[in-house]
Amino acid sequence: MECPNCHKNASRVIDSRPSDENRAIRRRRECENCGFRFTTFERVETTPLLVIKNDGTREPFSRKKILHGVMAAGQKRPITSEQFEQLVDHVENKVRKLGVSEISSKKIGQFVMDELAKIDDVAYIRFASIYREFKDMSSFMKTMEDMMAKREKGN
Repeated sequence: MECPNCHKNASRVIDSRPSDENRAIRRRRECENCGFRFTTFERVETTPLLVIKNDGTREPFSRKKILHGVMAAGQKRPITSEQFEQLVDHVENKVRKLGVSEISSKKIGQFVMDELAKIDDVAYIRFASIYREFKDMSSFMKTMEDMMAKREKGN
């Protein structure tokens, strides 16, 4: 495994443990060259999954794109990196459980919103403002009212 610090290809595993509900292995590694410690994850390779974008084009499913989107929505919010990772894990698991080879970006976006709503209201609204492409203030307010009504039912 290449060290992200010195880029030498000599590291040793210090610790291994299950992660993501036993669907991955988390490994702590130490570079034998510079002593830098880093974490890697080992996952089972899954079948390719294509995302159908709004314009009809297709691209490979990307955990990184989802993570980037939720981190942008949750910027300066009290959300830990572990919570972001778990959110992406939950979304990917939902998508994979569907057993399809192609899925719309809209469906993935809805899965993300469902998970974000459980974590942080502000991040949810930020993500929704981009995902739902609000055309005017009334559509934005409708989303806010729906979210507030769900919160009241939950309490």
